[in-house]
Amino acid sequence: MMENVRIVLVNTSHPGNIGSSARAMKTMGLKNLYLVAPKLFPHDKATEMASGATDVLEQARVVETLAEAIADCHLVFGTSSRSRAISWPVISPRECATKIKEQAQKTNIAIVFGREQTGLTNEELHQCQYHIQIPADSIYCSLNLASAVQVLAYELRVIHESAPVPVLKDCDYASSEELEGFYEHLERVMIQIEFLNPKAPKQLMARLRRLFYRAELDKREVNILRGILGAIEKSCSSR
Repeated sequence: MMENVRIVLVNTSHPGNIGSSARAMKTMGLKNLYLVAPKLFPHDKATEMASGATDVLEQARVVETLAEAIADCHLVFGTSSRSRAISWPVISPRECATKIKEQAQKTNIAIVFGREQTGLTNEELHQCQYHIQIPADSIYCSLNLASAVQVLAYELRVIHESAPVPVLKDCDYASSEELEGFYEHLERVMIQIEFLNPKAPKQLMARLRRLFYRAELDKREVNILRGILGAIEKSCSSR
């Protein structure tokens, strides 16, 4: 289970937070760290704050975009402490850990953490099937980045060492990259048939993402949907 989970830090500004996050990961048995466009890395402060977890830093994958970091993932969780205009499935760290244990044997899973000051953008959160909110005091609910990583890593460790849970679904899940390709195809076709106005899209694509995320599409289902979209395109072009 733990080997299939990756921690993704997006646009981290302070290298010490990267090191502290690596330490939090290693203490709980996590080793897959992805860094999306970090401001300063590698850096001596990251190594100092890792305090013995330098192997996690040395193995860290540095990429330019979140899409690259989660391309081969089939289940993506985004952390957020703010409410959004469109409600998204929101779960606790413990519920997140349970879902991961249910599905981790056959899937790559990412837990995404945003910038220290502003968190994840709406666009980035729309690439996540679930949003995680860590229970905290409503007056001051902002956790340090490494502390947030530690909370999630701890819950994963606890559920990892608990009794087995039943696997809910045995299938070949669609990857994030495959889902993004489907969403781009869907948007293109909706514009073509004039169902979606690109000048005033409102929140249509975000709502459709939420709908399809709930369905937990597998590869075959995505191929069927894209086949339907392809047939619509062909029919429109032949008129």
